[in-house]
Amino acid sequence: MSWRIVFFGTPSFALPPLKTLTQGPDQVVAVVTQPDREKGRGRRVVASPVKEVALQAGLPILQPEKAKEVSFQDALKGFGVDLFVVAAYGQILPKSVLNLPKYGAINIHASLLPKYRGAAPIAWVILNGENRTGVTTMLMDEGMDTGDILLQSDLTLRGDETTETLQGRLAFLGAGLLSETLKKMKKGEIHPTPQDHSAATYAPMLRKEDGQIVWEKGA
Repeated sequence: MSWRIVFFGTPSFALPPLKTLTQGPDQVVAVVTQPDREKGRGRRVVASPVKEVALQAGLPILQPEKAKEVSFQDALKGFGVDLFVVAAYGQILPKSVLNLPKYGAINIHASLLPKYRGAAPIAWVILNGENRTGVTTMLMDEGMDTGDILLQSDLTLRGDETTETLQGRLAFLGAGLLSETLKKMKKGEIHPTPQDHSAATYAPMLRKEDGQIVWEKGA
């Protein structure tokens, strides 16, 4: 069974899942990523890592400023999609978008939900000195990482991680979990589990002041 999938993603974390999809039995009919942004001191306009890979693969690319744009939603309808797969896209998708695919939308989140909901779970896992984290596939709803859990996979932190190195490990873990999730969905072997919202913790975007060194503390 082959599904028609639209992939949503922006940074390098989304690349292993995207590559897994393009090499699998399903058809990636389009890629949605954030608009090109100015970057660096020279304010050069740069495409996202996902856009660069999508261009190399010859995939149709959509870059709406806002996911609620009617023209964007009309374009999505034209693809006749079975499923959306989302990995670090960078926008919360409205209900009008989530309702478009036949089988809904799956998100790959870089934490063991309901812990570390939000935009920066990898950084906060390290900042909080956790020794265990992982990835979750979940059915998306209108909330921020609040949907029912499909599958989870965990790993142990070694203690020397940076956000970049841990992101790499979790991205490949997420790609494998996505593949397993899709196989089990097609066989009817997945039973979505509601999250325990009382156990939720949050990982907001880092601010400049989060990087200030408190010299009175140990390393």
